[in-house]
Amino acid sequence: QVQLVESGGGLVQAGGSLRLSCAASEDTFSKYGVGWSRQAPGKERELVAAISWRGDNLYYVDSVKGRFSISRDNAENTVHLQMNSLKPEDTAVYYCAGRLYGRANTNLAAYDTWGQGTQVTVSS
Repeated sequence: QVQLVESGGGLVQAGGSLRLSCAASEDTFSKYGVGWSRQAPGKERELVAAISWRGDNLYYVDSVKGRFSISRDNAENTVHLQMNSLKPEDTAVYYCAGRLYGRANTNLAAYDTWGQGTQVTVSS
């Protein structure tokens, strides 16, 4: 089981961009399906993007399609979430999560390894 650490969050104005990174502790991360989810205070955690372990299958929730892009760099044991055209409703803590040999899973319960999250705040 790998350890995951998110980074890249911050404060941006609406319309701006951020690039989140999920760094893993070991190179077996190349065999993990990875999802990015977010949670705002008082709301349920929501999956926003996912990538299969082979990188051949992607998922995006409708609200971020065309704005967010998930990718992986196995040489760096890292998965990225590029977020463009940010909106205030994107404000949340963003988490990455993994599952060995996982698909681009839309069910958060399928993931068994989680990072601690990184705050994204989008001002209007």
